[in-house]
Amino acid sequence: MDPSADSNTRFNNTSMAQLGGSLISYHVTEYLLCKYPRLPMAILFAASAAYNGPKTLSIIAQEWGVETAAYPGSEVDPGLLQFSKLKPGTKTGQLGSSRPESYISGGKYNDLWRRGMSSRVVYDDDFGDTIPRPENEVSGQSTEAAYSNFVKAIVGGLYLHAGRDAAKNFVKDHILSRHLDFTTLFQFKEPVRELAILCRREEFDYPIARILSETGRASRSPVFVVGIYSGNEQLGQGAGPSLAEARIRASVAALKAWYLYSPGNNVRVPSDMADSNARPWEPVHIDVGEIIH
Repeated sequence: MDPSADSNTRFNNTSMAQLGGSLISYHVTEYLLCKYPRLPMAILFAASAAYNGPKTLSIIAQEWGVETAAYPGSEVDPGLLQFSKLKPGTKTGQLGSSRPESYISGGKYNDLWRRGMSSRVVYDDDFGDTIPRPENEVSGQSTEAAYSNFVKAIVGGLYLHAGRDAAKNFVKDHILSRHLDFTTLFQFKEPVRELAILCRREEFDYPIARILSETGRASRSPVFVVGIYSGNEQLGQGAGPSLAEARIRASVAALKAWYLYSPGNNVRVPSDMADSNARPWEPVHIDVGEIIH
C-alpha cells in the first residue's frame, strides 16, 4: 500500500520503504567503494543511481510481475500495489537536507549559488541530485515512484522479519547482480592533460604517444593505432582516423584503466564483519582522490 493511497502509516509502506531504501543504499555504496576505490564522485553517484535509482527499482518490480491498481478502492485486490494519482499542488514529504544558501529572507529562494561536488555530497540526495523545493515538486505520484517504494519496502520487510543476512543477500541477488558497464559512465574533457597530471602525481614517467600501426594514410579512411607509454609500460591503446584522435582515445583508455582498478570480485565489505564467524578485517584500498576535481 503506497502512502498516496492510504496516508495512515500503520497501513502503508512508508516506514518499511525508508528502512529498505537506507539498507539498499548502504550495501550498494559499500560494494562500489570497496570494489572500485578510485571511482570519482560523479561516477559513484551515476553508478549508485544505475543500481538502485528509482527507474532501476521500478524495472525490478515490473520484472517480478508486480501489478498496480492506479485508482484503489474498497474492492481492489489486496495483492495489487495500490497507489493514487495526487492532485496538482499537493505537497509530499521529502527526506534529506536542504541547502541553507538557497533560502533568503521573506520566504523566497535564491538560485544563484554554487553547486559543487562537496555540496552535492552534503546537501543532495543519495545520487547527488538536488532535493526539490515544495513549489517545484512534481505533481502527482508516478507509477515509477510507487514501484520503487515497493522494492524498498520489500527489503525493509525482509530485514525486520527475516534478519540482516536475508536482506543483504536479497540486495546482492536482485540489485548488485545486475550488469553495469562502468566504462560508459566516464566523460573526459581533457584526457591528455589529465593523464599527464596523473603520471606526475604518481611519479611515473611522462606519458608518450607512439604509433603502433596504421593503414590507409593516403586514403579517405585512414586508421591509426596509438599507444600511450610511461617509460616501457603501456598505459593504454586507442585507434582513430587521425593521430590526434587515436592519442585521445588511448589516453581515455589509460584513465579508465586507472579509475576502474579493482582488488577483485570477492572483495570484502564492512558489513561482512557483522557475521559472528567473520575473520579479522583487512583494510581495503583507499585512493588519494580524483586527478582533476
